[in-house]
Amino acid sequence: MNPKDTDLHGNVPDTSPVALLIIDMINDLEFPGGDELAEPARVAAEHIAVLKRRAKALGIPVIYVNDNFGRWRSDFKEAVDHVRNDGVRGEFLASILSPESDDYVVLKPKHSSFYVTTLDTLLVYLQTKHLILTGMTTDSCILFTANDAYMRDFNISIPSDCVAAIKPTYTNDALAYMKRLLGADVTPSSQLDLATLCQDVSLV
Repeated sequence: MNPKDTDLHGNVPDTSPVALLIIDMINDLEFPGGDELAEPARVAAEHIAVLKRRAKALGIPVIYVNDNFGRWRSDFKEAVDHVRNDGVRGEFLASILSPESDDYVVLKPKHSSFYVTTLDTLLVYLQTKHLILTGMTTDSCILFTANDAYMRDFNISIPSDCVAAIKPTYTNDALAYMKRLLGADVTPSSQLDLATLCQDVSLV
């Protein structure tokens, strides 16, 4: 795709070879298994928050890709308000990973961040080549997103400490699969050299 308007009508000021995706972390956890997911999600959220600060310091754009949970009249602000204020199980997630005004937002209706969303178009205008996938769940939405990213020839990092699933074995098995078949880098976030990653990708 060769965009005619390279700044997406002025709404995408960033250009970056690397983008950080935060997937489904604004989440009420009010579903079967949500109680088991709460602690792994909390640990992942704390690591993602640190990674997000590091990314933004280097000018790496942050994209929240979030399920609309079947609320077809909702928007992201409504989803954040629901998780923050309705006494739900996942309230802590919105406090740890509160979106900021310069973060991008993509709402998705299904598992993959790419399926029937604007993510493809956004990444074209950002000129992104490498995606850092974080969030939950590792064996569902992260896995489906990674598969679609691979099919689109993105390089992929999935920091092992920035994803969560109901059971540790689900995360471990999914990470092993994505590392083996998709070539994903599963280096923990504390060992991820973002500056070097940006430089390396820009040369591709």
